[in-house]
Amino acid sequence: MFKSFLRYKYKTLLILISATSAIASIFLITALGNGIISMYANMIKTKGDIIVMQQGVADTFFSDVNRDLLKPISRIKGVSSAQGVIVGAGAIGVVPIAGIYGVTQNRMENYTLAAGTYPREGEVILGDTIASILEHPTSVDLLGTSFQVSGIYQSEIGFENGGVVIPISDAEKLFHKSASFLLVSLSNMQKESHGVTESIQALSDKIEVKSTDEFIDNYNQFKIIRISSGVIASISFFMGFLAIVSLMSMMINDRRYEFGIKRAVGISQKKIVFHIVIEVIAITLFAFMMAYGISLLLLEQLQNIEKFQGYLSGEIDQGLFIQLLIGSVSMAVIGALIPAVIAARVDPIILINRGQ
Repeated sequence: MFKSFLRYKYKTLLILISATSAIASIFLITALGNGIISMYANMIKTKGDIIVMQQGVADTFFSDVNRDLLKPISRIKGVSSAQGVIVGAGAIGVVPIAGIYGVTQNRMENYTLAAGTYPREGEVILGDTIASILEHPTSVDLLGTSFQVSGIYQSEIGFENGGVVIPISDAEKLFHKSASFLLVSLSNMQKESHGVTESIQALSDKIEVKSTDEFIDNYNQFKIIRISSGVIASISFFMGFLAIVSLMSMMINDRRYEFGIKRAVGISQKKIVFHIVIEVIAITLFAFMMAYGISLLLLEQLQNIEKFQGYLSGEIDQGLFIQLLIGSVSMAVIGALIPAVIAARVDPIILINRGQ
């Protein structure tokens, strides 16, 4: 059944390369988009069941929340802790842009120290990645202000590991805001966040209070990333499979003589078409597994390239794997099925003569 692969080895190779490239491109583009979303989501969800932002502001970078709300929030029944975070970015040494995180003292413990001590005012701790790029400096310049390096921390979140952490009081002077957002952690006894959310919202009409899960699901930047990566990946996918459909049609057209012989010896149209579908599925599955392996390898390499500061991270989840598997096989089968059905219906004598 699979002898045609060897008979048309160059076209088979082209089909394999085209299919592998198309599938790998959608794996990589979608996985990188998911990775960015996952890193930022994990950063927010660390000790954060509820997020408090400025009312009417869609992006955390532009939000400004009064840090004085932390005390009354901490006194609300069911609240375990309340933390303030300022999120910013700026050039640090040879690094053109890096994350700058101003956090309250009770959030410092989220950053696991690899060396040194947690920062006091006028000090900073560096993520392991950026510390390596800067060759472990003793001081750094943040937006025109010099800070002493008090330690180095490690984080599994690429955004944080490639950035710096400073006391929120220093970040307030740099970015001229009290807090980008407040993160509220609920006690183990508190099962639902709805009552706490309402209590926090009642403290001020200038804030917007949501569960972190709700925030992540509706965050505009995440929607833009998902849509953009989906559109780009889909274009790459369909362009690649257009080439596959053309090559499949050419290969099947070249096999008219073979189909004519099969018809002449009594093999049914359905059986001929079935054999072609099996061949196509086999070559597509092979290309799919190659693309999956290549994608995992490239994603691993991208995460370890120091130049990217750990900001590139990819996730291929089960949903993406299954959707792309079904889509790849379906596209390839459709591409081969139409010309195969047409060829199988033609009179065998005509197929033999045309094939010759």
